[in-house]
Amino acid sequence: METIKVSQTLSVSNHRVFSSDLNEHDTVFGGKILAAIDDNSSIPASRVARIETVTASVDQVNFILPFRLQDSMCTESYVSGVGHRSIEVFTKIIGEHLKTGERFLGLTCFSSFVVMERDIQLPTIVPDSAEYRFVCEGYATRQAERMAKLKRQEHFNQQISLEFPWTI
Repeated sequence: METIKVSQTLSVSNHRVFSSDLNEHDTVFGGKILAAIDDNSSIPASRVARIETVTASVDQVNFILPFRLQDSMCTESYVSGVGHRSIEVFTKIIGEHLKTGERFLGLTCFSSFVVMERDIQLPTIVPDSAEYRFVCEGYATRQAERMAKLKRQEHFNQQISLEFPWTI
């Protein structure tokens, strides 16, 4: 079976916070952050699959500290687990106050991607740093939680009306 080091899946992007990024609280608008997560995390998924992948879910987003004007946001994403057709990607965003050099953990997130091809053999990932080992160790637990949540969501979806709201 083919293997790939977690470090080989790493995608890093940097963004300087400008006034156009801010919401009414003078912090970066959450929608911009979610778009950055989806964009950056799709790259590690593609590096593992080497075929088309789609975002299946953004499973857990933890906004820890806000990003403000004159901060930079360094987005790092890497594969943290691989299933039969699914790929889990961990993303963290490190903020830096550019005037002081102080760095802080602003956000962590797990996203799930699915390959469109059914008959595929995804490579096994090999964690090659202490952080990668720590994050990857929790994959089986997170995957089991996702599957249980998916079953609950399927039941929930069956209860949702598709009728036009003005005819009810």
